[in-house]
Amino acid sequence: MTDLTGFLGPAYPWVKAAHVTFVIFWMAGLFLLPRLYVYHQETALGSPEDRAWIEREARVRSIILTPAMILVWILGLMLAFNIDAWSQGWFHAKLALVIALSGYQGWLASYGKKLANGHRPLSGKTVRMLNEVPGIAAAIIVVLVIVRPF
Repeated sequence: MTDLTGFLGPAYPWVKAAHVTFVIFWMAGLFLLPRLYVYHQETALGSPEDRAWIEREARVRSIILTPAMILVWILGLMLAFNIDAWSQGWFHAKLALVIALSGYQGWLASYGKKLANGHRPLSGKTVRMLNEVPGIAAAIIVVLVIVRPF
């Protein structure tokens, strides 16, 4: 459904395209960072490889994840206001999942700080399992947006 009557008018499809593009960037970062953590955990503390992983992870967070998440939120809220999505059940469920993914990103940042400080509180297997979170959330979000089951 394309709503060209809201405040976005003819810009609506462009804003929607930008939103989807930055969702893809955000999801790529959410898939990549836990994978980097798995490899990082296997390195010796204080080694050159350990320091290299810390730098790589920081770049993913600052260059990909944070800007993409901010743009997803800005563009997504613009779209939500444009189509008055606040009264629609599918949107509430989607919004809850996006909030959860934002929290997951916050958790990833805090876990990265632990790794940088030499703490390895989770096993590699657990971090691998946590890597499935964004994929599951993305699949549910796509169904909510496309099918709008409620």
